[in-house]
Amino acid sequence: MNDHRITRLPVQNFKGRMKKLLKGHNRLIFGFNAYMKDRRITLPIRQPVRGGHSNGQKKKKVEENCQLPWDLLDIILRNLDFDDLFQFGSVCKNWREFHKIYWRNFMASEEPLLIQWCAVKRSLNFFSLPHDKVYHSKMINNYFRFVYHGSSSGYFIMTRKDNSFILINPFTRRKMLINNSVFQVNFSYFSCKVLLAFSKGSKEFVLVVSCKNSDNLHVYQSRNLCWTAYSTPQKVVDFAVLNSIIYVVTDKASIGILSLKYANINFLELKSTPGVTSSRYWSHVGLVSCDGYLLVLNFMSKVTYNVYKIDFSTMDYVKLESLADIAIFCVPPKRYYALSNPHMWGYENNSIYAIDVPCGKYTVYKGDNKKMPEFIIPGFKRSELPHPIYCRSKQRYIDWCFRHLQYEVDYTLVE
Repeated sequence: MNDHRITRLPVQNFKGRMKKLLKGHNRLIFGFNAYMKDRRITLPIRQPVRGGHSNGQKKKKVEENCQLPWDLLDIILRNLDFDDLFQFGSVCKNWREFHKIYWRNFMASEEPLLIQWCAVKRSLNFFSLPHDKVYHSKMINNYFRFVYHGSSSGYFIMTRKDNSFILINPFTRRKMLINNSVFQVNFSYFSCKVLLAFSKGSKEFVLVVSCKNSDNLHVYQSRNLCWTAYSTPQKVVDFAVLNSIIYVVTDKASIGILSLKYANINFLELKSTPGVTSSRYWSHVGLVSCDGYLLVLNFMSKVTYNVYKIDFSTMDYVKLESLADIAIFCVPPKRYYALSNPHMWGYENNSIYAIDVPCGKYTVYKGDNKKMPEFIIPGFKRSELPHPIYCRSKQRYIDWCFRHLQYEVDYTLVE
């Protein structure tokens, strides 16, 4: 087969087409049945062949040379969960070659995935909003008993009851354990903000943690296997990576650069800083990086907010009138993300996609070309919240995951 372009075909009589294509190749049929359980092909019962091995060798040779059309493999792959995707390439050479291309494109996709949580099923799944598809992962469900704090650089960042951190990448199945006896972490979801970044050109990494119950910023560096506490006059409430440098923002909207060498924060001398107040929920500050810019989100009330760009040429805050070709993905007030050109991945420009954790739903707020989206931070009285049994039994959205992002830091850029 020469044309390896991936196209979408109608699935009418899909089972019949596959049965005809796979006729005589039992191993391929076994592989097909393993992945397409609702369209399994029934094999006839045959008597074992007596005599030499020429017949088996012939079938093996035919199987090795058999190539299924890649459009059909595309249909199969689009119906698989993560656990099946990892085994798909072991069926035969043709499937393995297609799987490499498919997986490379899948990991390069900038489409944000919604993270689903269900207490009754003890499961964490991924949901593709543009494609209306749920990805299940048995591997990640093995860690359901741990507390989830956020996703960063493709990793789920969780803690155990002994305060140690578990870092799991469900897309590469890599796991890391970080012991922690330095500070206390509340054993509850989103009790701290987290950022994972890898050292440029190596496998070393940095984990930045800001806990609700601590005024200090805690940073773990794998190259020296230790935690370092950063003490500042103002509480650091969020952080982001821009151009291989970790920036932080405080509850007073001060911007600083995190020094990994000398365990201090160098605050920028900006011409002006917006006046902000911080409360438990509605009034807060967030920091994101997107398309080469550092953006500060300042929420003054439940319905009032501003977005600023840090102009490094003038060293000043610049208020934005609209998000233009940027979309904000958030779990207010816990997590904020930004994506440029979201229309390329099935989302809208100049929009805010907000998850309401208590109800486990998401809401889309769209703006026009000259105006910010009208955004309302979800907030409920206790009497207005859904019944706990309802929340435990339903699939709830708790966060966004950007599988393509892997933040990098460069130790040589900051003294």
